[in-house]
Amino acid sequence: MQNVIKTIIGVSLLGAAISSAYAAGDQDVRIVLNEELDVVEPCMAARSNVGRVILQNVNETLTEFDAQQGGLKPRLATAWEQLDESTWRFKLREGVKFHNGEELDARDVKFSLERTVDKSMICEVGVKYFGGTEMAIKVVDDQTLEVTTTPAQPILPLLFSTVPIVPDSTPRNEFTRSPVGTGPYEFAQWNVGQNIILKRSNSYWGEQPAVETATYLFRSDSAVAAAMVQTGEADIVPNIAVQDATNKDTDFSYPNSETARLRIDVQVSPLDDRRVREALNLAIDREALRGSILSADVIPATQLVVPTTSGYNKDLKVWPYDPTRAKKLLAAARADGVPVDAEIKMIGRTNIYPNATELMEALMAMLQDAGFNASMQMYDVAEWNGLFIKPFPEGRKPSVLQAQHDNAKGDAVFTAYGKYHSQGGQSVLNSAHVDELIEQATSASGENRASLWQQLFAEVNGNIIADIPLFHMVGYTRVNPRLVFEPTIATNSELQLSQISFK
Repeated sequence: MQNVIKTIIGVSLLGAAISSAYAAGDQDVRIVLNEELDVVEPCMAARSNVGRVILQNVNETLTEFDAQQGGLKPRLATAWEQLDESTWRFKLREGVKFHNGEELDARDVKFSLERTVDKSMICEVGVKYFGGTEMAIKVVDDQTLEVTTTPAQPILPLLFSTVPIVPDSTPRNEFTRSPVGTGPYEFAQWNVGQNIILKRSNSYWGEQPAVETATYLFRSDSAVAAAMVQTGEADIVPNIAVQDATNKDTDFSYPNSETARLRIDVQVSPLDDRRVREALNLAIDREALRGSILSADVIPATQLVVPTTSGYNKDLKVWPYDPTRAKKLLAAARADGVPVDAEIKMIGRTNIYPNATELMEALMAMLQDAGFNASMQMYDVAEWNGLFIKPFPEGRKPSVLQAQHDNAKGDAVFTAYGKYHSQGGQSVLNSAHVDELIEQATSASGENRASLWQQLFAEVNGNIIADIPLFHMVGYTRVNPRLVFEPTIATNSELQLSQISFK
């Protein structure tokens, strides 16, 4: 108890120092994130910790997915139409200026789109959402552009809700450290290791938001971050652990569209044997993790998209907990010469979600109980990313990698290519059948599109067993009572300051 008290006192003193340093006003907010940002590049906004700061605050997109009502809303594009199967025309909003004074025009959008998919950049937005899609972009006039895709993209306007727009004066082949956008907030400071500060833009084209200045702080300890709101030293913690969500007046739970999994490196023995991958899944007691390390409200997962996503396969069943069957499968594989006793490294990411380390420790114990030679190592986000995204390390050992995937947009296209196509930036699969299903589904529409995605997840999670699906997650946010703000399904990937008001 004395240590807890000392921690809270330390947080209070730190908060007082911050208050003095930033001279926060009544219209300023402090937001506490659980991971320090290693980049502030807009094309990396598909990463949740970057998106919460940059997306729609500093850099806006052409369209915006309405997480509360569903459907698309205009943002920097005011209208769009499909000219033929492969070509869309977009009309841009007039009178919009970037924070550096440059006027937004179609050339900036063309530059942003091409930069996002530039293979020399390895932008996470491009890797996750535009893999396998070629774009030919034509500037018709200052406010109009036409985009032709190969293959055809019937949901291209929805895909463009993921691409932050930057001026064409932005460096083409390197990440920026001072992002410039058109949003309601200007990127003011990045004090590495300390904070990021955004300031309200007086030249914003839209309605002026209530928040004047936002300061983002970084605390890896959920209890410390939650205490900062409780004592008035911070205003929002987007993601706290279930054990810290104890105040009904300040804490909100929400389905956060994230699915937690362990990615199995199917290319490396003994994980290239299906029996071993099945045994991995049978070794996990998912029910023992609910209401203990994780919230009782998490939903055991069968695939990497949530049930509200178009293409979700309801016929897939949650893996049962059956360590006896897992041991028999390992014994059969061992008898056939498969090196099932080889060490399997569990690659974790610190603070990828609350209690991430504790969950990995529990999973390692379960795998060991089922007969696996499992070890564990946790990495920070930069090191972990080097193991998660291609090119993968040469001569790597067998591993399962802790990951979490957010698909709040409603279609499996935001999941499939990057995770499972042989050319996908995060994929360890090399299946011609999987590639064909993804390519067919990407250009299909209606019921045929949904059916093809369902076939894909049946193949990936039923036949191949590419993952250890864990849970569709639930988020907990703590909000200072002086604010009017409630989290939505989008809060895990973005936190729009313009949606905050004051009581």
